Amino acid sequence: MKKFLVVVDMQGDFIDMALGTKEAEAIVPEVVKKIGEFDGKIFVTMDTHYENYMQTSEGKNLPVPHCIKGTEGWKLDKRVENALNGKDFAVIEKNTFGSVDLPKKIKEDAGEESFTIEITGLCTDICVVSNALLLKAHFPEVLMKVDSKCCAGVTPELHNAALATMRSCQIVIE
Repeated sequence: MKKFLVVVDMQGDFIDMALGTKEAEAIVPEVVKKIGEFDGKIFVTMDTHYENYMQTSEGKNLPVPHCIKGTEGWKLDKRVENALNGKDFAVIEKNTFGSVDLPKKIKEDAGEESFTIEITGLCTDICVVSNALLLKAHFPEVLMKVDSKCCAGVTPELHNAALATMRSCQIVIE
């Protein structure tokens, strides 16, 4: 059985830059540990925007430029990047909350084998929940887990609300 780990948006702007929080900073060592111990394929999503961000629907609703491709805030956290050294991983850039390419890439990698998916990252209440629900819709019979200590939301309350939503959708919350 194949195992996949999805590491969502562990980028500077979500950790300690434009949209960073102390909760996001606190999960980095746990995510690094999870990556180091994981034996399987890792998919790393990267929130990716461009100079026209403020003219996009997201930019109009969240008027804080972030994860502009090529900027320091767009890059993966150095500790996360270092943890990925020597691992089997693929980076998937996405320009919205959930990646429509992620289910395709997982299916391609799995082939006909059965698999499990574990999800970590930022922000629980936006991109983590969006990717988790997309994946659950594509793979309703696959065991899917979210490691709550490796996720942080915009606020602790929204983090907990997103975990409850995912639990309601039969995603295992650890």
